[in-house]
Amino acid sequence: MKDIQNKSVDLSITKLLRKAREDGVTTSFDRVETMLPCPIGRSGACCSTCFMGPCRLSEKEGKEKGICGATLPTVASRNLARSIAAGTAAHAAIARDLAFLLKAIATGEVRGFEIRDVQKLKMLAREFGFDGKESINVLAEKVADVFLEQFSSKRDELIFVRRAPEKRQKLWREAGITPRSVDYEVSETISRTGIGTDQDYRNILFQAMRTALADGWGSSMISTELSDVLFGTPKPVVSEANMGVLKKDSVNVVVHGHYPLVAEALRRMSKDLELLKYASSKGANSINLVGLCCTASEVLMRYGIPAVGNFLQQEMVIVSGLVDAMVVDMQCIFEALVDIASHYHTTIITTSPQAKISDALHIEFTPENAIEKAREVIKLAIKNFTRRVNTEDNSFTKSQLVSGFSYEYILRMLGGNYLASLRPLNEAIIDGRLPGVAAVVGCNNPRVSHDKGHNYIVRELIRNNVLVFQTGCSALASAKSGLMVPEAKEEAGPILKVVCKSVGIPPVLHVGSCVDNSRILMLLSRMVTDGGLGDDISDLPVAGVCPEWMSEKSLSIGAFFAASGVYTIFGVGSPVDASPEISHFLENELEEKLGGKLEFEPSQDAIVEKVIECLRSKREALGIGHEKDREVHDVEKRRELLWWRNQLRLWPKPQSRVHRRL
Repeated sequence: MKDIQNKSVDLSITKLLRKAREDGVTTSFDRVETMLPCPIGRSGACCSTCFMGPCRLSEKEGKEKGICGATLPTVASRNLARSIAAGTAAHAAIARDLAFLLKAIATGEVRGFEIRDVQKLKMLAREFGFDGKESINVLAEKVADVFLEQFSSKRDELIFVRRAPEKRQKLWREAGITPRSVDYEVSETISRTGIGTDQDYRNILFQAMRTALADGWGSSMISTELSDVLFGTPKPVVSEANMGVLKKDSVNVVVHGHYPLVAEALRRMSKDLELLKYASSKGANSINLVGLCCTASEVLMRYGIPAVGNFLQQEMVIVSGLVDAMVVDMQCIFEALVDIASHYHTTIITTSPQAKISDALHIEFTPENAIEKAREVIKLAIKNFTRRVNTEDNSFTKSQLVSGFSYEYILRMLGGNYLASLRPLNEAIIDGRLPGVAAVVGCNNPRVSHDKGHNYIVRELIRNNVLVFQTGCSALASAKSGLMVPEAKEEAGPILKVVCKSVGIPPVLHVGSCVDNSRILMLLSRMVTDGGLGDDISDLPVAGVCPEWMSEKSLSIGAFFAASGVYTIFGVGSPVDASPEISHFLENELEEKLGGKLEFEPSQDAIVEKVIECLRSKREALGIGHEKDREVHDVEKRRELLWWRNQLRLWPKPQSRVHRRL
């Protein structure tokens, strides 16, 4: 039991780990101790693309080439490229299904769902060149068709590429990596990296960057836009996060995964009067729907539904004995959930044909039957409520947070309804009030202490007056630690503290799930458009950090940030550590060609230092390296100055040249 306290900085997790061991349950925190990583595969030196191998390359052992003659740089670049392609494909699966859902709603094939953000739909229609005067259903069908074309085999550029700054688009075209359709890039990457095909590591890596761009400016951006149209564009909402959101006197349903349709259907049925009456008849006070992982961010951003936790908490919520049903869709779901649930009363329910688990109950959700199936799931959870045994006392902590900072809301928040822009943010950076902006994103990894990297890096950045945007499991780590409320400004540096007080925001802004990293791309592009900080994303004093990464999706996200011109740094370790050539390409050649870089650094202190140094060097390159001698006013001081300005307006206008001169 002594090692438990080092597993996580979240006390709820360490408490439940003790309970799991007492209950004889093995979790990922235990399995990681007995499953040592393969030193060859972990560093990118293992090739398994054909059955002559796998070939384990090691210069120390004199095995510098595979059976086919493939060198270490070739093997490492292939492995990285394939991971990026898989991450892109994962985000594409979500976006493609949402595009089909929009079309089905528009044509009347699906009932029970509606278009929540009509204005955003019209905006997209105008962006695509359609007449906004047509009916909503006609526009929705046309927009859906445009989005579906982005996945086909077309050879044109992705439509959202035009949202990037002009200079950035030019760089991509000159490098030959402007993304075409999403499926085209994924397919080509898999084809190129097979046995005996592309064997120039630079060529392979540039194709990997192209595929990643098809994710950031394709799959992820499409998914974000469609989720907003279908379920509503987020705006700030107050909610809670961590294990304390589970209620002992209520039916607890956890929705876990990444596809918002399932969560939307469950949300509606959790408020159904008939089901609430049925739950009451079984002794429950309410039906308590909570989110986990990226689905948590989706429903948290839009409806304020509480988040029970992030990726590594999925087993722990079951160990609590308080979960009556866990409903999963796709991606980041442990197969071990079924085994753990067998020790308790919880039912694991899979809903996607893409993501079944042996021995789990499969109730397939489709757009046509989602509401009906959600009713069935919640009825099952209510029945399970009466079977609870071995429950925890639920003395878990929970923290308040403010979520819902969409791209559109941030523009209005800073610029107003009629002059929505990021100009105030740009001016704060230009004037030296803020050194820059950082995006801290990504997963959890049990090979490092759960949430420690996220919390430490974010706290150090805001202490150094860096405004932080967060998505996904990283965002939930900050939410649980209390960094996403306005009061958290007390942990920020003195200048960021005043800025947060003036605007009325936390120092850490929750902007969504992992696909919503596209919101950050849009914010960076808008910072360039609004002027004063260069003419490309690579000029901006910004950086991206992924402290506890583990998934292929993280590699794709990091790659599209780097290919878009952002200095991007990963924690934990490097998947290409075996090849100095690949590391040099990602850290140096990529920056020379595209202005961004991809770096791997396991030390959290070093990550903070490198991010601060990146912001400093970017400011110096822009000629804003030194802070200006300018006072940053709080709200009271600004009101006083405004009063004096209004008084000056009341003075009589000068009638002569002498008066005007005076």
